[in-house]
Amino acid sequence: MIAITNCRYLKGTHVQHNQTFLIKDGHIEAIGEMDVPEVYQQLDAEGQLITPGFMELQIYGSGGQLFSAYPTVETLRQMDLDLIRKGTTAFLVCLATNSIDVFYKAIEAAKAYRAEAKGFMGLHLEGPYLNPKRLGAHPEAYVKKATLEEVKGLIEAADGVVKMMTLAAELQDPEVIDYLLSKGVVLSLGHSDASFEQATAAYNNGFTTTTHLFNAMPPIHHRAPNLPVAFFSHPTAHASIIADGEHVNFEVVKMASRLANDRLFLITDAVTACDIGPYKHRLQGDKYVTEDGTLSGSNITLLQAVQNCVEHCDIELPLALAMASTIPAQVIGRQDLTALTVGMPANLLILSDALALKRVFVAGVEYLTPYN
Repeated sequence: MIAITNCRYLKGTHVQHNQTFLIKDGHIEAIGEMDVPEVYQQLDAEGQLITPGFMELQIYGSGGQLFSAYPTVETLRQMDLDLIRKGTTAFLVCLATNSIDVFYKAIEAAKAYRAEAKGFMGLHLEGPYLNPKRLGAHPEAYVKKATLEEVKGLIEAADGVVKMMTLAAELQDPEVIDYLLSKGVVLSLGHSDASFEQATAAYNNGFTTTTHLFNAMPPIHHRAPNLPVAFFSHPTAHASIIADGEHVNFEVVKMASRLANDRLFLITDAVTACDIGPYKHRLQGDKYVTEDGTLSGSNITLLQAVQNCVEHCDIELPLALAMASTIPAQVIGRQDLTALTVGMPANLLILSDALALKRVFVAGVEYLTPYN
């Protein structure tokens, strides 16, 4: 049992000072100004900020091997620990367009690992059901239109570990979309050439979010509104964005946040260096590129994305933190993992005034960070 004393946290947009968090059996037992029972081990937060742990819905690798190249339990285990130490306490591993054999291997690894998982929530399949006109770094050889038979095979084999899929909605049959929705898979519109009408129809018919806004989709055109305009115009659709200054200019992130407010959330889309398989990534400056120089994944953490939002995009700290925690949790339906409320899992970060990561807790267990 742990008592984190002398801390502050954001309740909405208001800062609560001199707070104590009591943690018992991995959950938040109490929050407030209180005397601490003697049975609790006390930890003085020295007036620093407690926030929910960050949630990542699109990442391919961290601190080691690329999951698509090495779809194993060992890869998931090292990703889990590395991400936790960087402040990401819940995440989906993303698998980009690949052979169906690799998808099945990834599913088997995910099922084998979930019993011991700490922050790992499941898989996000980005492809292979994309629009060939908007591939980005995805290899065209594996891109295809979905068939109900193939999708059923994947989802039935997954036994619940596939939580999210990115698809080009304008190319898919309604029966495929209906089946995925019936299985509780969160659908994201991405790698798409959808018009305004097609994108709006997708949002109205089960797609609740959008994959890496502005990347792998048509740019905004003032005479031909399309996917980005449909997102901004929709009342409930969400979208992820990569706030690294490479995938999206910071001025555009600023504009998107002003237009979408709490419907925009952060992903890293991060990869690791890899020299095997269809995704050979190499670090070039502050970004990763493929062999031919095509922009692929980022080289940032969610904490760095939050820092970028505050420092370069004029996004207020409460919203920037929500973009990395409570908003993606809403998208994936796991609000319990980022809620600073009594009874919820104690997935917490302690941040300094300069937004440096000081401590990380997952279900009340503290993990050393790379900065300690």
